[in-house]
Amino acid sequence: MILRAIRGLQPHSLKQLNFQLIVFIRARLWLQVLVAMFLGVATGVLLGPSAELVSPRAAGVITNWLALPGHLFLALVQMIVIPLVFASIVLGMAAGDNLEFLRKTGTRVVGFFLLTTIVAVIIGLTVALVLKPGDWVDSTALTAQVEMASTVESPGAPRLGDLPDQLVELIPTNPLKAGVEQNMMQVVLMALLVGVALVTMARSRAQPLLDLLASVQEVTMVVVRWAMFLVPFAVFGLLTQITTRLGLDALLGMGFYVFTVLLGLALMMIVYLFIYRVVTGGGPLQFLRAARDAQLLAFSTSSSAAVMPLTIKTAEDKLGIAPSLSQFVIPLGTTINMAGTALYQVVATLFLAQVFQVDVGLAQLLLVAVLAIGASIGSPGTPGVGIVILAMLLGTIGIPAAGIALIIGVDRILDMSRTMINVTGDLVACAVVQQGMAKGLTEKEAGTV
Repeated sequence: MILRAIRGLQPHSLKQLNFQLIVFIRARLWLQVLVAMFLGVATGVLLGPSAELVSPRAAGVITNWLALPGHLFLALVQMIVIPLVFASIVLGMAAGDNLEFLRKTGTRVVGFFLLTTIVAVIIGLTVALVLKPGDWVDSTALTAQVEMASTVESPGAPRLGDLPDQLVELIPTNPLKAGVEQNMMQVVLMALLVGVALVTMARSRAQPLLDLLASVQEVTMVVVRWAMFLVPFAVFGLLTQITTRLGLDALLGMGFYVFTVLLGLALMMIVYLFIYRVVTGGGPLQFLRAARDAQLLAFSTSSSAAVMPLTIKTAEDKLGIAPSLSQFVIPLGTTINMAGTALYQVVATLFLAQVFQVDVGLAQLLLVAVLAIGASIGSPGTPGVGIVILAMLLGTIGIPAAGIALIIGVDRILDMSRTMINVTGDLVACAVVQQGMAKGLTEKEAGTV
């Protein structure tokens, strides 16, 4: 086999960890989530002020308790995302056992993720400017809700003079602080440095730390499995709480905005399938059948970090990706491949600009595009993180961060959808990188004949 040299590097594989995440697919977790969404909206309407069944004070107490599973799920995922990503990246790099392998793989992976994120931002700009979803919304009815997010502050746009200091800050002088603050770029950089250091060491000296990280990885996966059982209850409770606060009319008024984001994400899915077809020669339907389980679980959980073990298992078992590639590319992609998130941020920013009637010129469009690309890279693969990043983009074109209150009610379905796109991009990246390495080996073999 052409890929024998790649596959010969057999690492500790996540697919060997018997967590049976596939059981959640067989239990139709995605269908449970859709039902929970419907029931959450219906319950929120009944508890809202329009139904007048309970007092606003009582509704607040009830929805706080109903939202408890949702907050527990978010807390569990955020608790394990740092050790999960760190351990997975280090183990994936150590699986290569070759600096040249890491250099070639890393260059191709980062290049692929950057290119596809740029394409996603272009798609987002196009659909938002052509369809103008903000023109379909009664801004006077929606802007009354901005007080709900008045505590959200926009960090504003970075300045050129601050860039050197920001580059230095990428090095985590205090690794514990980087973990506490969930600074994913610092965590990833530290994992990359540790991984390279382990590769350069004698295997016997590096093995104890690798065994420890493998145990850490396994523990985090147990926690992930526990968190999965909360997903339907989390979706129900959070949507009930949001619908009670905003009201059904505000949610329905956002329908065209939701359509615009979903259209952009659908176009990005077509781009991924086109890349897969051109580079690997495989059929798009064949790829979708292979990736279905990982996509459905990503849609259900809204967390690319939580679904990462199943994504790796899908890549290795269904797409034939070498473990040394899948266990390096997918954990890295969980952190820096946020094409779906970048697309969503661009559409949401322009949508709010249209709602608030803020004139966005060419220079501001370019700034939004660049910041969306930069902000999406390194964001945690946890639910709801897109809303946090969006606050920065709004400040760049003069929109108050409190405008997030207008879209937070429908963010759940969009978060689920963009997470599915991100996971799809990770799988396509694995296939593209492996095909490129196979081609390189073929040319090398041909040159030696």
